[in-house]
Amino acid sequence: MRIQSTVIDSLAYVAPPHVWTSAFVEEKLAPLYERLRLPEGRLELMTGIRERRFWDDGFRPSDGSAEAGRKALEQSGLNPSDIEVCIHCSVCRDMLEPATASFVHRLIGLGEDVQLYDVSNACLGFLNALSILSGMIDTGQAKAGIIVSGENGKPLLERTLQLLLERHLNRKEIKPYFANLTIGAGAVAAVVCHESLSPNGHRLLGGVSKADTSSNDLCKGDASSEGTGLEMQTDSEELLHAGVALASKTWEAFKEKVNWTNDTADKVVCHQVGVAHQKLLYETLGIDSAKDYSTFAEFGNTGSAALPLTLAKACEDGFVSKGDKVAMLGIGSGLNCMMLAAEW
Repeated sequence: MRIQSTVIDSLAYVAPPHVWTSAFVEEKLAPLYERLRLPEGRLELMTGIRERRFWDDGFRPSDGSAEAGRKALEQSGLNPSDIEVCIHCSVCRDMLEPATASFVHRLIGLGEDVQLYDVSNACLGFLNALSILSGMIDTGQAKAGIIVSGENGKPLLERTLQLLLERHLNRKEIKPYFANLTIGAGAVAAVVCHESLSPNGHRLLGGVSKADTSSNDLCKGDASSEGTGLEMQTDSEELLHAGVALASKTWEAFKEKVNWTNDTADKVVCHQVGVAHQKLLYETLGIDSAKDYSTFAEFGNTGSAALPLTLAKACEDGFVSKGDKVAMLGIGSGLNCMMLAAEW
């Protein structure tokens, strides 16, 4: 895809207030660690995730999305009345029906002439929404919109802790639940518009998307069959290698589409999984890791919010600055991969 006239006008994130360190998670699993003789500290050592953050109990995905959305609008040169599209793209949602975007719309106070809907695609939802909204703006269907994501992994993590303590699992049997222990929470929003509304906005240039649905069984999450909460099982090692293999194909197509080389991007932000994923991804793609900005150490894996939240924080910290060419590398279970190019 080539993006002609769309810019990101503002990008804002919200960090949940409660910190759960990896050491704290392991304390909760002390009986399991003792029974299986697992070494303390293995969670942080294997993932590089020092901590993750969670919302107050009862805090809904729309609450986080709306808070980030209001913050993005405050930083924007646009008014709520300028917004014509509202897309909520989290893995987490308030309920099956209506769309979580409807709650965000009300909480932010957007007008009645707004298209609103949810986009769900595992950890790739935010980039998908950027692509969709860019297409609408480039073709004249809308002049401005807002994309929001509010993720909350606490119910999944708490359910996983319960399962690991209740079931008499061996070392091999606990592996599919390990990825759940890396999940965190966070919210992010972007105001996206036609370049005429934001002459100094961050230009979206284009990108590529690829899929490998032969690997769609490597990470599966759903409500438990017993109706006792969320459950997810992941073949982390196979998912890592299949995801990086798909990313490699996507990277080659991406460079051709936007006419970049391995050295063109000044800064790179990828989906935040952990240190093993980051290392293998950049080694495989031939990208200098010094161009990377990561947040997994303090936020864990925050689903669809992970990449845009990391980009927002990179801008806040001055790592990404005006004129930088930025590569956004998204990978989600399914498997799906999307890479977008932007000029900040």
